[in-house]
Amino acid sequence: MRQSAHIPHRVLIIATLSCYAVAFIQPPNVAPGIGKHRQYPSATTTSKHSRDISLSLQMNSFMEERLKTIQRSFNELTERLGDPDVTSSPKLMMDISKERSSIEEVVTKFASWKSLKDQRAEAQDLFNTADDADMREMSKEEMKELDASLESIEKELVLLLLPRNKDDDKNVMVEIRAGTGGGEANLWAGDLTNAYTKFAESEGWKCRMTEESRGDDGGYKNCVLEMTGNGVFAKMKFEAGVHRVQRVPATESQGRVHTSTATIAVMPEVDDVEVFLDPKEYTLTTARSGGAGGQNVNKVETAIDLFHKPSGIRIFCTQERSQLKNRELALKMLRARLYALAVEEQHASVSGNRASQIGSGSRSEKIRTYNWKDSRCTDHRLGQSVPLQQVLQGQFGGLISSCILKEQEDKLKQMMEEQSSTS
Repeated sequence: MRQSAHIPHRVLIIATLSCYAVAFIQPPNVAPGIGKHRQYPSATTTSKHSRDISLSLQMNSFMEERLKTIQRSFNELTERLGDPDVTSSPKLMMDISKERSSIEEVVTKFASWKSLKDQRAEAQDLFNTADDADMREMSKEEMKELDASLESIEKELVLLLLPRNKDDDKNVMVEIRAGTGGGEANLWAGDLTNAYTKFAESEGWKCRMTEESRGDDGGYKNCVLEMTGNGVFAKMKFEAGVHRVQRVPATESQGRVHTSTATIAVMPEVDDVEVFLDPKEYTLTTARSGGAGGQNVNKVETAIDLFHKPSGIRIFCTQERSQLKNRELALKMLRARLYALAVEEQHASVSGNRASQIGSGSRSEKIRTYNWKDSRCTDHRLGQSVPLQQVLQGQFGGLISSCILKEQEDKLKQMMEEQSSTS
């Protein structure tokens, strides 16, 4: 049963929704989460799984001023790295270095763009003043090449300027919960668990089970996977929602097709600074884990039963062999769930078309249907189908890339609307 999304004011949740409006109202000396850590594919991707984006938004004074602001911030951060107060503080040094690194690619691209603009102006001047026909032809060809290079780098800059979800670089907790369909839904949740474990392995991420409740006939009633690696949330956030399967269950003697569902929630991991847990608001008791693990887990109370009173969330953690590690894991899972609920509330409260935007992360959104008879998987957000066995083997990359491109397209439209309103 889904927990209430109500989070009382006593739990400090720093869960600012990363949307384009926020990006444009940041102070001038703050870069809005852009840079080389972005996991987006190139706008020129031509894979059969992706769709080309029409980047009609070209460089203009509005964008150029934003780039100049970012360049000034980069220069200021570079100067601060030489400040004795900074060099004497390892944490401050690391924070500034990280912030500087996050905008370095934008600054480098902008410098290349300005250099190409200067070369284009020189070629134009030569074309206008040259008396020799061959010289004019040569400068004309040079202008064509420079125009192509400028167009390419402008598209890259547009993508780099798109507001970015501040959670994209975070690790995640993926909760897979059986929905309608009884025992068949449990089996389906198990199939999805196997598929996402394979996907995590193919991405080079670490994946482990942190919570599980097995079905009577196999599969899972509910389980939680912890995925750690580079840019995990940037990709996995598109998997949140309802996954529907249509197939003939193994127990069906009449050959009738049944429809079952599983719900996936993708929660970014957060620390105690982003989500403060008041010890007065939760109870923490110990119990014996039982099962495999030898005398330690069977005779010593290593399991943790954590209950958060305001939200009603309960977490029973037995994965680790020590009580301390299970306690840390249970609190980490609780923070992730509270954060996800706060972000979901914020998404729901945003007016306009933001609520239906791709990648909203709502666990009630029906995102895919997996059809055994036709051997296809259909993503309803994209109106796109791929071979069923492909995704069952954990090959979600094509669908996720298409979702990323669709998200970029939506953000480009929003940026154009912002420019129109300020012009």
